Amino acid sequence: MSLDPTEPSQLIWATRGRLWGFRFLLNAGLTDPLPAYERAFEGLVDAPTVWHRVGQEVALRLLDPQGRRDSAGRVIPHEFVILGGLADSVGSVDDGMHQIWPLVEHAYASVWDSDTSPTSADLRFGP
Repeated sequence: MSLDPTEPSQLIWATRGRLWGFRFLLNAGLTDPLPAYERAFEGLVDAPTVWHRVGQEVALRLLDPQGRRDSAGRVIPHEFVILGGLADSVGSVDDGMHQIWPLVEHAYASVWDSDTSPTSADLRFGP
C-alpha cells in the first residue's frame, strides 16, 4: 500500500530535533494523539528500536537513519503509530525503515535543525 506523501494521514509521528524537545509532528488527524501513542508504546520504553502490533495499529521506533543527534549528543529516535491499511504493510523494523521513513525523511531534514519547535504546517512532504 502506498501513502500519499503530501498527506501522511495514517501516521502519528513523535520525535525531537537538535534544539527542540520531543513532540508530535503528525497526529493522524486526531485531536489528541497521546492516548493512541501511549497505548501503542506501552511497556516499550527502553528498546532502541521497536516493531509491535497492537490490534490494527503498529508501534514503530527507528533511530535516525542519518545518525543525527540532539544538542545533548543523543541519537534522535523517531516513533510512529501506524494506522489503517498502512499498518498491514509494516511487519518489522526493517519494513518501517523502507516504507515509513521515506514518507517523512525530507520533512524532517527541513526542520530538525530549527531553533524552535516546528508545527505540522512547517513540514514539507515529498522530494
